[in-house]
Amino acid sequence: MSERIEVRLQGPKPREIEHIVAVLVRGGLIAYPTDSGYALGWWPANNREASERVIRLRQLNRNHYFTYCCRNLSDISQFARLDNWAHRLVRQLTPGPYTFILPATGNVPRTVQKKQPSSIGIRIPNHAIVQAILKTIDEPILSSSLILPDMEEEIYDTEDLFDAVHGQVDLFVDAGYCPLEPTTLLDLTEGQPRVLRQGQGVVDFQ
Repeated sequence: MSERIEVRLQGPKPREIEHIVAVLVRGGLIAYPTDSGYALGWWPANNREASERVIRLRQLNRNHYFTYCCRNLSDISQFARLDNWAHRLVRQLTPGPYTFILPATGNVPRTVQKKQPSSIGIRIPNHAIVQAILKTIDEPILSSSLILPDMEEEIYDTEDLFDAVHGQVDLFVDAGYCPLEPTTLLDLTEGQPRVLRQGQGVVDFQ
């Protein structure tokens, strides 16, 4: 069974956010809204049971990037190394619909790094519910887009999404309509930005 909670995008109630965080702290897997579609989230990063559930649910290979959802640049610095140029670019584009591939620090568990060289996905969502969750738990959470193998390329409403993950997540955070528009994925590991996926985020800095 999956619990479902409805949360208003504008002015989420503290008790609702506290309930979501309590599920994460217990090691649960949540489906939650972001500024680029719904996502799967868990905490802490070394919660292997949750990450294995995501791999099975999404039928991912072991080289797939998971992403740290962070509040700000200070959070990012715990898990990724940013050269000056990368720091300026990330500051320019966040918060917003971008995911950055960055060199991982030693704080990133090996189970969620991409190897050779070690790197990790990072993003700062521009979304009130996500930011409230991150502020309350006081740490980044690990995340993966809620894109399932049998999903068609169309906008799913929350009823469709809940039905798709029912019984496979512990909590579904329903904030209503949320377009399935992926983030723009930028590799910042090689001295200049490289676009790996053009998504919702505009690329006008090259």
